[in-house]
Amino acid sequence: MSKTLVIVESPTKAKTLRKYLGPDYVVESSVGHIRDLPGKAAEVPAKYKKLEWASLAVNVEEDFEPLYVIKPDARARIKELKAKLKTCDALLLATDEDREGEAIAWHLMEVLKPECPVRRMVFHEITKVAILEALDDTRDINANMVQAQETRRIIDRLYGYGVSPVLWRKIKPKLSAGRVQSVAVGLLVEREKARIRFCEAQYWDLVASFKTPADEVFEANLVSLGGQRIAAGKDFDADTGKLKRDDVTLLNGAEAQALVKAIESEPFEILSAEEKPFTKKPSPPFHTSTLQQEGNRKLRFDAKRTMRASQRLYENGYITYMRTDSVALSQVAIDMTRQEISAQYGDEFVPEEPRTYKNKVSNAQEAHEAIRPAGDRIAPIEEIRKQLGQDEAKVYELIWKRTMASQMRDARGRRMSLRVGNVGGPDAKQAIFQAGGNVIDFPGFLRAYVEGADDPSQALADQEKILPAVEQGDGMTPTDLTAEEHKTSPPARLTEATLVKALEESGIGRPSTYASIIDTIQRRDYTFKKGSALVPTFTAFAVTKLLQNHLTHLVDLSFTVGMESRLDAIAKGDENRTDYLKEFYFGTKETGLKPLLETGVAEIDPRVVCTLPVGIDEKQREIVLRVGRYGPFLQREDTTATVPDQTCPDEINVESATRLLAASEKGKEPLGEHPESGEPIFLKSGRYGPYVQLGLPDDDAGTKPKMASLLKDMEPESVDLDTALQLLALPRKVGEDANKVEILAFNGRYGPYIKRDEDTRSLTPEDDLLTLSLERALALLAQEPTRRSYRTKPKEIKSFKDVPALDGGTILLLEGRWGPYVTDGVVNASLPKGAKPEDLEEGDALDLLERQRERKGGRRAKKKTAKKKAAKKPAAKKKAAKKPAAKKKAAKKAAAKKKPGKKKG
Repeated sequence: MSKTLVIVESPTKAKTLRKYLGPDYVVESSVGHIRDLPGKAAEVPAKYKKLEWASLAVNVEEDFEPLYVIKPDARARIKELKAKLKTCDALLLATDEDREGEAIAWHLMEVLKPECPVRRMVFHEITKVAILEALDDTRDINANMVQAQETRRIIDRLYGYGVSPVLWRKIKPKLSAGRVQSVAVGLLVEREKARIRFCEAQYWDLVASFKTPADEVFEANLVSLGGQRIAAGKDFDADTGKLKRDDVTLLNGAEAQALVKAIESEPFEILSAEEKPFTKKPSPPFHTSTLQQEGNRKLRFDAKRTMRASQRLYENGYITYMRTDSVALSQVAIDMTRQEISAQYGDEFVPEEPRTYKNKVSNAQEAHEAIRPAGDRIAPIEEIRKQLGQDEAKVYELIWKRTMASQMRDARGRRMSLRVGNVGGPDAKQAIFQAGGNVIDFPGFLRAYVEGADDPSQALADQEKILPAVEQGDGMTPTDLTAEEHKTSPPARLTEATLVKALEESGIGRPSTYASIIDTIQRRDYTFKKGSALVPTFTAFAVTKLLQNHLTHLVDLSFTVGMESRLDAIAKGDENRTDYLKEFYFGTKETGLKPLLETGVAEIDPRVVCTLPVGIDEKQREIVLRVGRYGPFLQREDTTATVPDQTCPDEINVESATRLLAASEKGKEPLGEHPESGEPIFLKSGRYGPYVQLGLPDDDAGTKPKMASLLKDMEPESVDLDTALQLLALPRKVGEDANKVEILAFNGRYGPYIKRDEDTRSLTPEDDLLTLSLERALALLAQEPTRRSYRTKPKEIKSFKDVPALDGGTILLLEGRWGPYVTDGVVNASLPKGAKPEDLEEGDALDLLERQRERKGGRRAKKKTAKKKAAKKPAAKKKAAKKPAAKKKAAKKAAAKKKPGKKKG
């Protein structure tokens, strides 16, 4: 019986396909890419190592021919696939239908070298109907799509390997540059610069409560005084804090209070009552970036977490392909959705004609379909929760509700506006107040889905604000009149959702890469999170300054956006891959990567690039911030001060910098001398906070002075010599118990504690570590250990059982010696700083474990390499040890030859 080998890229996808294909098909997975450019020098084959282009793994002189190597972890898999292929008569390459999937298929064919017929099989959903249709509609590998993917990979390699070393030399080691990554960092930096430039402005207005003749009360805001509009936040220049226009009235506090007194006893009436109808259309169904944005806004998931859940939903046949730019729905999907709307909400919610959508982004690829529920049914949420997990259930619910809403009728309603004015004498300035309201007459799509809201019903209620039925001329009685102060706000920092939106709207990169880009810029310390906001680090400022000032073309939006269009043209066969790569790499002095790096790098002054101006202090001394190899620090003349970790750039100004510099200057003056050693004792401020230091470092001996952190609630201003001596004396002996066993007091990583042998107890907030008595220490040790006590068994905080992603395994959240952590029994991962254990969900735990596995994988590889080297050394010694023995034997033989034989008598 003839068999066909079907290869996909994921084991889960293979498992799902086996359900729909019969015994004539052998379904296996490649487990992702099997070949790539070498990741490190050790992976470059020996015959290429001495070639000039070996470090790049791209022969730029020979039409940019890439050097591909088989991934170390793919070798065993390739061997298995080759063995399977020998038992089959045909090969179907069923990897994903995008460029990445096309490239995986091509690499499989290149490595496996099949002698049987080979066809490409594509589908955008894993359902029985879709798979059977795909079997009848196979094709050849699309060489143009492979060329486009390869071109992108080569450009990313040339860019990264060309620019990153510049950052290492000019700023600090271990930094990275990327075609899209560097632009994304630049967007964060530009937003932070706008916050730094921001100048706050104050303005006042009045809020009034009015009672109608029917005793109904509504609230209104002052909008006009004497025929001139009252200034609001939008009227101020963010950089100067001054009004941008002169046709508005700016009230200060005194004027606002005086106005309240002037008009509070005057009669008011309705000047106008308007009502206008409105309609609101639904958003299109999800594509990759909009799913990431809503996942962040609604579910508080980062992009990586949303995409991981989506991948599992797709591979298990619940949604269509999740890496797509398209917002189009197939006719089957439209019909299914309209039927579901009718069944769930009624026929009145189904429009007469189906809705069709087109992409707004110019460089979108329309080949795929929007992300929607797969097949011809909406799967029950509970089914997905049991089979895949909580994250997948939440993302699926998001997708099907958005799909439903996209095919529902418009929402209809009325917007109401009431204008109320005082009717004082002719000399009085008329004060006009305005109130607005909304009434939803027909909810339409809002019944199923409201963007950014968790509960559509609650969101509908929140959108409605009903005003009383009044007519022009009706008298109103003010029941409350209040002056309110307002301040303008700086531009909001970008979140993951708004960064993804900004990248897509600018045409930068592809939505399928955004999750990995955001993950990379956080891992490389270009940004950190404050709440949900992405805050750029000072390193990000230095890198952006270098790239914008010296390698301008490489971070220019027109270059990045233009490249996407050129790649699209290569994918369509309209442009030659080699011609574009030559233009990108060799190019002109202003645009070619090679000439840019050859001429521009020499001009870069590291000191200038790593210096960021702060301002001038009251004595006209310049204060700057410098980005050093070990972190940022402030400098004013000869005085420097370390900037604490995770300080937001907009928090560093002349005032805050002066405080830090003053603290650093004070740290140079000793608090006093140690009574026994005579060494000076200093109070200093470092990267991790304030501390006391005994003595000075001895560079010749290579010794460091003793240091001790301040206690948690201790202010630097309160530290005197006696306090410093007590801190430096830690751990201190509190006393001995009845058995003459010492009890010691420590200032630990997670707070103060006492220790007797291996028995420990944390101190309570009321206990003072420096003055704790023996009696109190014994009382604490007599108590049962708490979960914060060290050397005790980790205490379970919560557990996640039957986790589908772990094949029904369990994840435990434990309180350990160094704080809370999660474990699946194999890998442990600590919770991030500031994370609340009670807020941790199953998806968060999986994400932490996955990241820890990635880190451990890297460390294991290093350990294995080290072990191999260590194993080789003894062998070399043994070999060397044999040499003297061999020489000894040879000498013995030589001596035997020279020895005269016995004479015969």
